[in-house]
Amino acid sequence: MKGFWSKISDWLSNGQRVILLCVIDSQGSSPGRIGFKMAVNEAGELIGSIGGGIMEHKLIELCKEDLLKKDFEPFIKRQIHQSGIGKDKSGMICSGEQTIAFYLLDASYAELTNELVDWSNGVLTFDQAGILFDKEDSLTNKFDLQLTTDNWQLKEDLGHFPILHIIGGGHVGLALSHLANEVGFVVKNYDDREELNTVQQNQWAEQVHVADYNSINKYIENGKDDFVVLMSFGYQTDKTILKELISRDFNYLGMMGSKEKVKKVYSALLEEGVTNEQLSKVYAPIGIPISSKTPKEIAISILAELIQVKNAGK
Repeated sequence: MKGFWSKISDWLSNGQRVILLCVIDSQGSSPGRIGFKMAVNEAGELIGSIGGGIMEHKLIELCKEDLLKKDFEPFIKRQIHQSGIGKDKSGMICSGEQTIAFYLLDASYAELTNELVDWSNGVLTFDQAGILFDKEDSLTNKFDLQLTTDNWQLKEDLGHFPILHIIGGGHVGLALSHLANEVGFVVKNYDDREELNTVQQNQWAEQVHVADYNSINKYIENGKDDFVVLMSFGYQTDKTILKELISRDFNYLGMMGSKEKVKKVYSALLEEGVTNEQLSKVYAPIGIPISSKTPKEIAISILAELIQVKNAGK
């Protein structure tokens, strides 16, 4: 989002007024999810998205033709994505709904937008009084919403990102690090081989560790929202790692490999005291079945599954 706020900061420094739209609530199959943002300036330029389609086009025109030409207090607008709806109909038919907050940004918001360009932690608050930023605050979850008919407050923790632990620094691990970083995961990479060229090439991992797989627990902190992917050099190391981590509570724990390899690992672990209940929580073989062949294709299939789990129920 730094690029988003940087663009708005540039517009404000050039004396332009800007309408900021933020999705503060999203239900069902709404294409605009909570936290989605879009901004429109007086020249008709825009950045970001609140879900696309005819709804977004309609609201962009509202901003350009009406809102940018007057002063107003922050307000919210409900959009229902169903045909046959009178009031609040968005023009879309995907059966969900979303609530969007509208803000008029002028020179008084220049300091706030500049802070957001340079700061990666803290809590951003959207309510009927305006937009506030507390760089010292944090939340348990990414978002905290309070919404009634007359009042709203959405808090967004800017430092709350899903963490992906990739255990194995080979070609697939490198490709997955790159892709996962692009979609907002904080990537941490682990391998037991020193001076591995694919680990040295990994510019997308926030942390890279040369780790002893027999004590991998020491490197990975408890995090029930974390994602862990096993893709070490071989069958024995994956078995060692899985046994170390299987009793931990992660959002996702998965292992790369063929069905035959998974069967062999599971059989060995059962003999060593791991239970079927524990194994049932492991994603293996990992990835969405797309007949992937190359490291990048395999990484795409794995990332698709990670996103599916991350977004489940949201």
